[in-house]
Amino acid sequence: MLSGSIVALVTPMKPSGEVDWEALDRLVGWHLESGTSGIVPMGTTGESATLTTDEHLQVIERVIGMVSRQVPVIAGTGSNSTAEAVHQTQEAKRLGADACLVVTPYYNKPTQEGLVQHYKAIAESCDAQLVLYNVPPRTACDMQPETVARLAPIPNIVGIKEACGDPTRIAALRRLCGEDFVLLSGEDAQTLEMMRLGAVGAISVTANVLPGRMAAFCRAWLEGESEQAARYDAALQPLHQALFLETSPSPVKWALHALGRIDAGIRLPLLPLSESRRGALMAAVAAAES
Repeated sequence: MLSGSIVALVTPMKPSGEVDWEALDRLVGWHLESGTSGIVPMGTTGESATLTTDEHLQVIERVIGMVSRQVPVIAGTGSNSTAEAVHQTQEAKRLGADACLVVTPYYNKPTQEGLVQHYKAIAESCDAQLVLYNVPPRTACDMQPETVARLAPIPNIVGIKEACGDPTRIAALRRLCGEDFVLLSGEDAQTLEMMRLGAVGAISVTANVLPGRMAAFCRAWLEGESEQAARYDAALQPLHQALFLETSPSPVKWALHALGRIDAGIRLPLLPLSESRRGALMAAVAAAES
């Protein structure tokens, strides 16, 4: 169920910071038309940290309704509070999410044993399928492969989005967690290398801007067309880099605004992309499209 190009969806906002529901509907429709394999609302790219719990669940519900079971919806339900993560996960499951993406607790800096107990508590709270999410540059918490291997036997923990910055981590995860455990890249620029080592796709920032290209790239690899996948990857690399010229999602939201897909809204403490970097970003978009 979870493979290919899965978009880490932005949350479009009006200049006031209010969620733009009509733009959200249009984005979801565009992804369904473009071959995106799955949609993650309320991940890091969706600004989950600055939406209220009610808004968080409203976005998830809206996306589930728009998708209407055409592709999997993997709702972001992580928190640095285990109780809040349990609540969000239970509610996302009730709303009809196909799975939940649960980031490691940020700021708290739990031990590896603390991570095991955190995820066990969430898994035991409901029967939602859980995808672990390891992104130490954002959380100051790095879940080790051996810790993931302790969690993998839990029936409803089905995979991991790995964004630790070391693509070779995938090889250790595959060895320790078995062939059925879903491994997904969380670093667009490293996705090809991760797929070579056992990943089956990506939860992608770049897919927000070029969903068709990211879908074609992942599909080529999964269908055994490795040379074609490498060509797609080479063409996309400058854009992968440009989308992190500043803290994400500022660049990706600005690119979508410049393309006429969304308004320029983003919530403090993040700001719209600095004017001095907009030209380089849109040049990378244009080059990747050509």
